[in-house]
Amino acid sequence: MSLTIILIILNVGISYYAWQKPDVLNKMMMQPYMVQKQNQWYRFVSSAFVHGSWTHLFFNMFTLFFFGSNIDRIFRQILGDATLGAIAYFGLFILGAIVADIPTYFKQKNNYHYRSLGASGGVAAIIFASIFYMPTNDICLYGVLCFPGFIWGAVYLIYTQYQTNNIDSNINHSAHLYGALFGIVYAIAIWPSSISNFIREIASWSF
Repeated sequence: MSLTIILIILNVGISYYAWQKPDVLNKMMMQPYMVQKQNQWYRFVSSAFVHGSWTHLFFNMFTLFFFGSNIDRIFRQILGDATLGAIAYFGLFILGAIVADIPTYFKQKNNYHYRSLGASGGVAAIIFASIFYMPTNDICLYGVLCFPGFIWGAVYLIYTQYQTNNIDSNINHSAHLYGALFGIVYAIAIWPSSISNFIREIASWSF
């Protein structure tokens, strides 16, 4: 069984269980105030495995299935070992989720009412690591609007940066933004030559 499928099963299983147990869901969500006051640092990880609704869960897992499979395969090829590839892949997901929540933690650590949840930070890290390795591969939005990954990636970063400052949004766009940026940094750390590969692919791309 692939690590992607395992992560999906964990997210679905834990999210569903937490929906039946509101006290469990509350303890697993990212709540910066509780992290600061009661040292509940585990929330940086646990919050990545619970979601707010079936729709929220579906979109995260649907995206993880496709991009996660790419990264799983690429890491195995780069590192030349299935075990090392799986460790690197799992590390990208977990560390992406943690790093994505750090800015939120500092911004909201004195706000008792703030809570967030979902695997979006880890999934964003996986998406952008995949885009960085294969920048000219098409990504199709709704199966219709197909453009190379680096174009969609640029649009996504601009959009999330803009929405990060939108105080009326119920979505933690900051987690998406920093998860995505972390994914790029992580991809380079795993394969430094990916920088020249990224530049070469974009330079040779045309409509």
